[in-house]
Amino acid sequence: MKRKTTEEERILFKTHIDAARPFKAATPKPKKSAKAPAMAASLRRPEGVTRTLDGNTAEKLKRGQIAPGARMDLHGMTEAAAHGALLSFLAGAQARGVRLALVITGIGNPKDQDNAEWMRARHGALKEMVPRWLNEKAFNALVSGSGPAHRRHGGDGALYVYLRKKP
Repeated sequence: MKRKTTEEERILFKTHIDAARPFKAATPKPKKSAKAPAMAASLRRPEGVTRTLDGNTAEKLKRGQIAPGARMDLHGMTEAAAHGALLSFLAGAQARGVRLALVITGIGNPKDQDNAEWMRARHGALKEMVPRWLNEKAFNALVSGSGPAHRRHGGDGALYVYLRKKP
């Protein structure tokens, strides 16, 4: 025999049903490819460059185990000044036999203060532009690949630039 629900139980049920929200669907994690190490896949090469980093070097870069031989900080520079300085810096580093250079671009300002006065100007321009510059024809003879720096070397605000052996 069924029991009848009381008015109090109906009200309680209705409030819980009205307040219920659907669960957020869990997105499956992408499967890692066994073909190439993650760092090697994320390295960008200029057009026409066929040389890539071997898996061991790419893995060491990913783990931050290779210390950069040269370091350049682009903070406070305009795009035009930074472009020329970067080209000169990488050419000098290559001439000294450096294979791994660290280029610090900064991460730009946080986007959570959209109405702030200082947010009206474009920020994080160098972080966006430096990877593009490394793919330009002027950098072809210098750069073998580039990728994000390990956290101990600057993380999101820096790039590793792997240089070609000097000619």
